[in-house]
Amino acid sequence: MSKFFDNLETRSDTERAENIGSELPIQVRNAKENSTAFSEILKSVNPEDIKSIEDLPKLPVLRKSELVKLQSENPPLGGLIAGNVNKLDQIFQSPGPIYEPGMVKHDWWRSGRALNAAGIGEGDIVQNCFSYHFTPAGMLSEQGILAVGATVFPAGTGQTELQARAAAEIGVTAYIGVPDFLQIILDKGEELGLDLSKIKKALVGGGPLFPKTRQAYKDKGILCLQNYGTADLGNVAYETVADAPMVVDEGVIVEIVTPGTGDPVSEGEIGEVLVTTLNPDYPLIRFATGDLSAVASGKSECGRTNMRIVGWRGRADQTTKIKGMFVRPEQVADLVARHSEIIKARVNVSRSDNNDVMDVLLEIEKGSSADYENSVKEVLKLKGNVKILSPGDLPNDGKVIDDQRTFD
Repeated sequence: MSKFFDNLETRSDTERAENIGSELPIQVRNAKENSTAFSEILKSVNPEDIKSIEDLPKLPVLRKSELVKLQSENPPLGGLIAGNVNKLDQIFQSPGPIYEPGMVKHDWWRSGRALNAAGIGEGDIVQNCFSYHFTPAGMLSEQGILAVGATVFPAGTGQTELQARAAAEIGVTAYIGVPDFLQIILDKGEELGLDLSKIKKALVGGGPLFPKTRQAYKDKGILCLQNYGTADLGNVAYETVADAPMVVDEGVIVEIVTPGTGDPVSEGEIGEVLVTTLNPDYPLIRFATGDLSAVASGKSECGRTNMRIVGWRGRADQTTKIKGMFVRPEQVADLVARHSEIIKARVNVSRSDNNDVMDVLLEIEKGSSADYENSVKEVLKLKGNVKILSPGDLPNDGKVIDDQRTFD
């Protein structure tokens, strides 16, 4: 098999930027002209003005909560499809409920690059243990498996003993699914005296791959890599080297922004993942995943040249209720925007004497807490204890609201 899925993975930075510069205006125009939802969202946008990643902050952010609202008002897909819903091959449902489209096209969700990076290809029989029921995970993975020339065993979830027996009898060589389920299959195989030694490769997602789990697979001679994607977007990024940052897929554009805003953060700073797809059928633009990550410096040692991210670092949706009132990351961002001297802000929530306590921590070169008490009350709709910190005192963890209360 080829080391690379296609030549897009090894483009120079200049070539990739030039390609994006020509593709991005086309995608924005496609969304504006052919999607009823984006025709409204982008009504004041000139697609020709959006020619680079740096231009994307000119566009609004589409949040998952808005997607749910759009779908409830205009079922089943909220008018986000570029064209007629009846032309779709599939419609899926994820928890929420949120509905996602599907198309029976070559690697429509772009999972092939992740599988190829995990060494899966011609000659492999892949046990696909993602669900084929309701959600697109099973079909998403199957298309990628077929795209790299491997054979699919569409196992789905559950039925551990049947999974282990089938893996042994078919001669499965690779696994795709959630990280822990492979270990359950291997344990069942050992219990039943089955030979599962042909399984040498695994690509996992849908949950964290803990170091002990990866090491356990390595001890059994299984190379286990992970990828990151969503039902809405398909594949977003994937490991090419174990424990190294994930390479961003060539079919999407990733931004890392301050949670609750569309404002880019500095390289290495943790923020919310926004994704713009280059999929003409379902042109999601600046879609807020709600996940936290950060841009990793440098290039991968594997030879792929795209931007890398550090992987999942938590959830950006830190909305919490304090004294009966919701406080959202967007409000914290508004507080920072109101005062240009504020470098960074965080709301800490705790309990004292059975009451909620809200501390508002502000990184400022110099200033007094009294200068910001009125702004805190006006923007957050609650009184809080304002505390002034020096620049750099707040941790780089992507949190703007830290709920420290325990409810034991």
